[in-house]
Amino acid sequence: MSDVIVAPSTRDLDDLSKDLADWMQGRMPDARDIVIDNLEYPRGAGQSHETILFDAHWSEGGERIDQGFVVRFKPVSFIMFPYDLWDQQIEVMQLFHEDGRIPVAKVWWKEDDESILGGKFYVMEKKKGRVTVSIPPYSMSGWFAESTPEQRHKAWKQGVEAMARLHTMPVERLQFLKGPPGAEQGLAQEWEKWTRYVNWVNADGEIPVLKEAEAKLESTMPSTSTPGLVWGDCRIGNMMFDENCDLIAVMDWEQPSIGGSLNDLAWWIVLGEQMHGASGFLGKHLEGMGTRQDTIDLWQSITGQSVDDLEWYEDFMALKTTLMSIRMGRMRGQDPLMDPEAIRARLGID
Repeated sequence: MSDVIVAPSTRDLDDLSKDLADWMQGRMPDARDIVIDNLEYPRGAGQSHETILFDAHWSEGGERIDQGFVVRFKPVSFIMFPYDLWDQQIEVMQLFHEDGRIPVAKVWWKEDDESILGGKFYVMEKKKGRVTVSIPPYSMSGWFAESTPEQRHKAWKQGVEAMARLHTMPVERLQFLKGPPGAEQGLAQEWEKWTRYVNWVNADGEIPVLKEAEAKLESTMPSTSTPGLVWGDCRIGNMMFDENCDLIAVMDWEQPSIGGSLNDLAWWIVLGEQMHGASGFLGKHLEGMGTRQDTIDLWQSITGQSVDDLEWYEDFMALKTTLMSIRMGRMRGQDPLMDPEAIRARLGID
């Protein structure tokens, strides 16, 4: 397991334990003797939101209760996206937890009073399992690299199946994810979000190749699109598995929309190839992981959806991840991918 804390910011955990206990007392007036312990930051994951794991113990109705929790804070300075989907990510988690078609942690409480812990936050249940971390890459070291091909295939298969099942959620139940007028849903919604990102990252015009990539994509954009859930950061690294490689949680819902499920399928395929495919930037294939076509076939067998224009969505995904890499680097005082030719190569622009 990674020993690297990659949170955007950290705080004094002793102070936090006291503040959390006081706050939880207000949320559970019948609880007695609340004790908070085992506070820790996740390792190797959680770069965009400050996320802290902890355990709580209390008595209620004559019963002693022990419950694991996670507190996740809304970013106040380390801003990864030019749009605010804080409330939507919580609502989509609540929807799927209640619906049951995929495993999602229960959200216990949401807090909008920023004076309590220095910002908005929510508290959800802590699942006990293992995550394929990005730092260091899961294909190079750690439990997933050390698993057997059969175990990895099991995790891959359950991951793709869960992705497909979440894409069967009726759009009618997701209207809280609608975009602005003129871009309420379908590809128009995702396009509006990410062209806004281009203008945000490239406000001073110093990376003109980003506008070239945008223009190229716009000129070849599919003429039609079907509204459907976009999970957002759709990858095996945002899933948790138990010791038997069974899926126990789908996580990280900070980029949801109803912009069309091909956005997610493309994201899964491209990031999978980069992280554990022989032609990816790590150049290390993990035996047992399904191919691009394996993923498409399994996904279609559950969703019944067309994959027409998937290649365009894969190109769109390359622009998205390039933007995020540039933004992340800037916030960390680095300048990755600032070389125009490197960006051209990444985006496939001649």
